[in-house]
Amino acid sequence: MYGFVRTAAAIPKLRVADCDYNTKEIITLINSAFQKEVDLCVFPELCITGYTCADLFLQSTLIAAAEESLEKIVTATVGKNMVVVVGLPINIGNKLYNCSVAIYEGEILGAVPKTHIPNYGEYYEKRWFKSGKKLNGCIALCDQSVPIGTNLLFAAEGIDNFTFGIEICEDLWVNIPPSCNLTLGGALIIANTSASNELASKNEYRRSLVANQSARCICGYVYCSAGIGESTQDMVFSGHSLICENGSVLNESDRFLNENSLIISDIDTDLLVNDRRKNTSYCDDDTAPEMNIIGFGMYDRVKKGLERYICPHPFIPKNDSVLNERCSDIFAIQYTGLAKRIMHTNAKSLVIGISGGLDSTLALLVAVRACDYLKLDRKTVIGVTMPGFGTTDRTYNNAIFLMQALGVTIKEIPIGEAAMQHFASIGHNPELHDITYENTQARERTQILMDLANKENGLVVGTGDLSELALGWATYNGDHMSMYGVNSGVPKTLVRVLVKWVAEYENLDKEVNDVLFDVLDTPVSPELLPPDSSNNINQKTEEIVGPYELHDFFLYYVVRCGFEPIKIYYLALNAFDGVYDDKTILKWLKNFYRRFFAQQFKRSCLPDGPKVGTINLSPRGDWRMPSDAMNTIWMKELENLEKNN
Repeated sequence: MYGFVRTAAAIPKLRVADCDYNTKEIITLINSAFQKEVDLCVFPELCITGYTCADLFLQSTLIAAAEESLEKIVTATVGKNMVVVVGLPINIGNKLYNCSVAIYEGEILGAVPKTHIPNYGEYYEKRWFKSGKKLNGCIALCDQSVPIGTNLLFAAEGIDNFTFGIEICEDLWVNIPPSCNLTLGGALIIANTSASNELASKNEYRRSLVANQSARCICGYVYCSAGIGESTQDMVFSGHSLICENGSVLNESDRFLNENSLIISDIDTDLLVNDRRKNTSYCDDDTAPEMNIIGFGMYDRVKKGLERYICPHPFIPKNDSVLNERCSDIFAIQYTGLAKRIMHTNAKSLVIGISGGLDSTLALLVAVRACDYLKLDRKTVIGVTMPGFGTTDRTYNNAIFLMQALGVTIKEIPIGEAAMQHFASIGHNPELHDITYENTQARERTQILMDLANKENGLVVGTGDLSELALGWATYNGDHMSMYGVNSGVPKTLVRVLVKWVAEYENLDKEVNDVLFDVLDTPVSPELLPPDSSNNINQKTEEIVGPYELHDFFLYYVVRCGFEPIKIYYLALNAFDGVYDDKTILKWLKNFYRRFFAQQFKRSCLPDGPKVGTINLSPRGDWRMPSDAMNTIWMKELENLEKNN
């Protein structure tokens, strides 16, 4: 299952101190979770008895009934390839401990006692329970010898990276939760059996707490809290449960449900392993505590699908408010980075080649905003349109109109004559529309910009984006080169979103916005080949290298996550279901790997430019790769995949 572990938080509707009833509800949810192919099913704290039994915990009858119920639950797990974590009070040496036990296939793998016993506000657990901080060894439970302690790690022997630890409710709310040590010791998933009462806005804090702990520990976190079946004598419980992964909420329960509920999500342990491997500060001091690792013979089940959403556009947040904030941040990083470079170099002008396409449009908007930020006249920006053999009326007019509307200095320098001179000098037939024909134009444009910047004591602002750098879709020492590349950290799918955001939120004139929306509707093209008979764009980038939304998806999972090609292909099938068929996805994935490896030499000598997100391909920043590295093993995996499809 490509490193995915299916987890569930199961919230039964309980009765306080009615162990028989509670056991039936727990077993019902166990059966339901198993039918949904869950690997790890977590129940609330003290779910067998109910959390709010109060002084009834001191009744021997209740403690004995809890163990009898546990035995029934253990029996119910036989024949189910799934781990179940439930909570109950356990008497050990005439002391009572609030424990959670992990069960697999009729075996109790271990018992974990609660470390931090709350005794403040509405909580007074110390009246009944002792801290299990120093408890370790084995106990007799349900006629089994069971390991007990706070240092237990449970590792599935047949599933890579399925290693989990347990902490209980209050343990998460303290300054150094046990999960910190458990994850340092190797746990990739934390199961928290909890009973957290509801207060106004407490759910917001709880959500933040769980998500942040999963980020701090670079882990998956399954938090399952008690529901409304608990006593409402002094508190109300809502069953608020969450499944998080490295800071992201994968699934969250509805609160105050008057029935059993089950939330499910697949946690990506491959991603967690990769993030820990990359984060060299994680466990940097090599002081990971010694853990008692308990192996169990669980095997991986091939599941029907994924229980998590795979976003087809990983660089673009789904939530509109988050997206607006993201765009605002990125645009600010771009224009303040450029502003700093202007101040440092004492540049008197900014020179930009304006094609009427997306990338140069965003770069122009950034340059204008940088001038506004520094209180410089917008005429400081010199926008240069350089019509060539492939320039269409649409892009030419958009370039001119946009520069006029923004109030920058406009220069028009056609390149046709100079390109023809180059062809003559090197003996190239201008009727042969090959790579020489195309790159001559790109390099001529860059030469003009560089020379003009020298003349005007200025900086050439680069327009190329992150996706083009990944694919090497740039002419070496042509549009590949500049003095500061403001778009170098922005993938193509996000360039489009940023231009749209500027049009909607930067309070520009209507004339500017009209041009921006037409630019957004224009096909992506370098316009280096002659237009068709109707003067329309004849060279469409995405027909040549593939859809940018696919390549940005591949880029994210190759560079950010370090996944294998077969897993990226599997994720793409899920993300683009109904958009692209499997053969199309595989075709462009192979093309991505071919170009990504072959074009590293262009990335090895990039101009400066700001990092704006989690991925950057600068050799001085995030990505260091030999220019002559081979893609053999990656392509072999894809070729095998192609043969087997």
